[in-house]
Amino acid sequence: MAHVIEATGLIKKFGATTALDGLDLTVHEGEVHGFLGPNGAGKSTTIRVLLGLIRSDGGTVTLLGQDPWKHATELHRQLAYVPGDVVLWPNLTGGEVIDLLGRLRGGIDAGKRDKLLEAFELDPTKQGRSYSKGNRQKVALVAALASDVPLLVLDEPTSGLDPLMEKVFQEHLTQVRAEGRTVLLSSHILSEVETAADRVSIVRAGRIVDSGTLTDLRHLTRTSVTATLTRPVAQTEAAQWPGVDAARQDRERLVLSVESSAVGDVLQRLGSHGIEALICQPPTLEELFLSQYRDAIDPGQKVEEEVSA
Repeated sequence: MAHVIEATGLIKKFGATTALDGLDLTVHEGEVHGFLGPNGAGKSTTIRVLLGLIRSDGGTVTLLGQDPWKHATELHRQLAYVPGDVVLWPNLTGGEVIDLLGRLRGGIDAGKRDKLLEAFELDPTKQGRSYSKGNRQKVALVAALASDVPLLVLDEPTSGLDPLMEKVFQEHLTQVRAEGRTVLLSSHILSEVETAADRVSIVRAGRIVDSGTLTDLRHLTRTSVTATLTRPVAQTEAAQWPGVDAARQDRERLVLSVESSAVGDVLQRLGSHGIEALICQPPTLEELFLSQYRDAIDPGQKVEEEVSA
């Protein structure tokens, strides 16, 4: 599978602050790749390097097979970027901005553009100065989704959108994936990434600390098993079963934290006690994410992404 984005050992410093500390990131062609991390982890700096807006101090990076610093102009004709806080030309209408961005990217599908305007409930005749934050985001999203580029870089794209419009975005993101295009999706909304992403990378203190499909990452954590039994078993006994990491009693229910490889054996043991009700739930993306941030980051390692390039 071709790599649309490949970064190895990226380093970026702003004075005494290390923003990227040997970051590795690979995004495959045709996938939606979630890029996760709190403010200050290095996400925005990484995206700026990928877009050729700043130059890394070390490591290598290719975007669509080219160096983004050396070939930024050519690459920007092949990608659509949506930041988390869109700024528009105040005297241009939303429709004029969409068409302008479309021409810069080699053209725009007028039919798709009109359908997106309707779906996002955006009036394209209003000037940029009159749009709310949410409507400015819609302008950028319509321009990106209607373009015929192979790569979309979306950095908090639904910032300012209400839940209904977030759902519309998800539906069209599914269509983008069906078209075989590639998406790098950076978002604080973990449910958004969990729904859309084929793979995710979690960044902490300028490094990727976990990367893979949700299935891959879930194998590294515990499955929650909640059972109501006809013949109760003491939590101290259940805690000794192979593969059980923790056990607790929640009223009449027994709640176990189980290694993924041991779930089958644990269910057999529970079955011998008579199961009345059972919930078996793999960890959510939020739990996977938080597992990387349970201990506080050393203040000296925190990254200040708002440092001016």
